Order: sequence, then C-alpha cells, then structure tokens
Amino acid sequence: MSGRIDVDELRVGMFIHLDLGWMQHPFPVGSFRITHAAQIEKIRGLGLKQLRWSPEKSDAVPPQASDLAPVGAPVVAPVMAPEPAATGSAEEPAQRERRAQLAAQRASAELCQRQFDEANQAWRAAQDLVIARPEQARQDTEKLTRALLDKMLVDDDMCIRLLTCNAGDGAGAHAMNVAVISLLMGRVFGLDDAEMLELGTGALLHDVGKIELAPRLRHAQDGLDRDELAAYRDHVAHGVRHGRRMGLSAGALRVLAQHHEHADGSGFPLRLKAERLCTAASIVALVNRYDNLCNPASLTQALTPHEALSLLFAQARSQFDASILNSFIRMMGVYPAGSVVQLTDDRYALVMSVNSSRPLKPNVLVHDPQLPREEALQLNLMSLPDLGIRRSLKPSQLPADVLAYLAPRPRVAYFFEAARIHTAPEEDAVPA
Repeated sequence: MSGRIDVDELRVGMFIHLDLGWMQHPFPVGSFRITHAAQIEKIRGLGLKQLRWSPEKSDAVPPQASDLAPVGAPVVAPVMAPEPAATGSAEEPAQRERRAQLAAQRASAELCQRQFDEANQAWRAAQDLVIARPEQARQDTEKLTRALLDKMLVDDDMCIRLLTCNAGDGAGAHAMNVAVISLLMGRVFGLDDAEMLELGTGALLHDVGKIELAPRLRHAQDGLDRDELAAYRDHVAHGVRHGRRMGLSAGALRVLAQHHEHADGSGFPLRLKAERLCTAASIVALVNRYDNLCNPASLTQALTPHEALSLLFAQARSQFDASILNSFIRMMGVYPAGSVVQLTDDRYALVMSVNSSRPLKPNVLVHDPQLPREEALQLNLMSLPDLGIRRSLKPSQLPADVLAYLAPRPRVAYFFEAARIHTAPEEDAVPA
C-alpha cells in the first residue's frame, strides 16, 4: 500500500519512492527509508511537490496523516504485525526465507541492470553529439559522471557486480566498464570531487577519437599492417582534438592524451614515463588494459577476469604504477566478478560480485544439479569461513552440464552496488 505526500511533510523514518529515472536523483536507489535530515533536503532540491510513500514500511508518519489522500486505502501509523501461527510442516519458515532471499537477489540484479542500461543509453546519446554539438556532448557526459558519483557517495563499501543480461554494444560496455571501475579506484585513492569528475569524464570519453576510424581500425588486433597500426594509434590525437572542441577540463584532456601511456615509457603516443603521468590517466590506462584483455575484439582471444588480473601482475607490472596496480588487485578481488572457480568442497561456481574488503571471499553462484539455475541462491563466502576458492578455471574446463548451468558470458560487464556485509579485512593477496 502506498500513498502520496507533500515533500514538506517528509520526516526521518518514512519509506519513500522516487518515481524518477536513476540519473534524475542523487540516491543509490529510488525507494528507501529516510535516515537523516540531509536526505530530506536533497529530495526537496529535486523540485518535486509530492511523492509516494509506504506507511507500512515507515517508522514515522506526517503530522497530519489523516488529512493525506493515500492511494488505495487510508493512511495509518505503522504497527508491528503479530507473528503468524505455526501451521503445516517445519520446512515452511525456511521455504519462506528462501523465497524472500531469491526475490531480493533478483531485485538487486535487475536494479543494477536497469541502472547500467540507463547510464549506457546516456553515454551513447552524448557520443552522438560529439561532432555536431561538442559542448552539449561535454555537458551530457559530465552529467552522467555526476550521476555515477552521486550513487557512490555512500558510507558502505562498494561491490563490483557482474551483469548477467545484455550489456549493450561493445563500445558502450567498454566505456562503462572503464568509467565505473576507474571511479571506484578514484574513491580508493581519495580523489576530491573535482578530480573525480575529471577522472570519470575522461574515462567515459577516453576512446572518443575512434569515432572517425573505420571499425576494423578501432582495436589493436592481429593482422594490422604498419600503416593501419599507426592509424589506430592516432585515435589518441583525434580524441584530444575532440576533447578540446568539447571544452573538456585540463585534467580530463590528460586522461584522453595519456590513457595508452605506460609507467616504464613503453606506451604511446609520447612514450611518457611515470613521473609525467597524472594519477587519473594512470588509473584509466590500467583499467582500459584489463577490460581489453577480458573483452577483446575477437572473443577467441578473451581472457577470464582472473587470467587478465594474473597477466597484469605477472607480466606487466613495470608498465603500471605499483600502488595503483596493487590497489586495483585488492579492489577487483583475486577472483574478479565473472571468474569461473572451483570451491574447496569441489563444487563449481561463477563469481557474481566482489567486496574489496575481502578479496578472497566473493559472492558466487554455485552449480547445484538439484536446483534450477533461476532458483539457485548465491553464496556469500564472507559468511562461510570454512568454504573458499581452490582454483580458477577456464569455461572450457567445465563439464558440459556445469557450463550450461553457470552460463559465463563471453563478454564481461560490470556495475556497482553498496556492500551489505562488513567484516575485518583479510590479508592482502595476489593472484596465482
């Protein structure tokens, strides 16, 4: 049951619903219980006169609740419902709890997917304006960055979540992956608001110079001759030119200019070394490399997230700032979302999300032949001290029935959500 209420009647304790798009308000979700007065001020700043609220989920009511016009039924103060009398078998409470857990699991996944889709659509719309309306393209990209930042301004840790549905076109998914993970990295490094805005805007636009390249030249893939490789590398200069037309800030322009430079001077186009690279560009360069390893132009060359992380650590450490690389590994988890693993009890699983405070204890979807996949509950390994991950696997190493059940996607797409469980950090670990 929900009713409508004037924003002037809002009180701490009310459970409210913002019937707006995800990018149109600064809160991580659109339905929540108000916990402090600052949230009320933000809601009033949205320009709404009324909004929906749920009395039965609220801990407070407006001063004149009887005068409100609810939808469907009179508004009354919330009361605690008595526990239902025990009926039927002893399994019923467990079954009810399982249904509730499955519903929450599905709702969380659907919310992340909707948020990703809305952000991806906004990115695509901004890209379409780069040539004809460059200043508007900048404004829209900065607005998208601000929306992402607003959702990250929570006290909780942030989980990096695997998207299991269609993640849009390759270019859009790549831009979103790089932007989301780079912003989470900026959060780890304590960048201030202006620096985060530049980081996010630069990350979303880092490949903007590719819009005038032929599709075949948009990736440094095998088979390109010397002239074609040079044309591919020119996308950096093209991107800086577009960035200047858009009126990007100096910090965002440096991200565009340096996102293929390496700390050891082996990058391009200027072979800059670490001391000449800005932090934001160094972050984007690393995240860009990781995502290109996981999501190359040819899926036959794709690495699993664990393989990509291991390669960066074992073979490319000289190319990236050590503090940024180590923080990246801790944040992504030793087994990043999308990794296929075998647990210490020999079951197979797909890593669905990672909380950076416990890199060896992600949330996993476990193969269980007794349950349909859509009814399988994800296990939070943080709450299971006796269960862990034994090893990472390639999807091709899975038995056929397990592969069909876990269904790892050929392309990896990420989004974020607030972590709900807090535990003491475990010791730092690096991928084997």
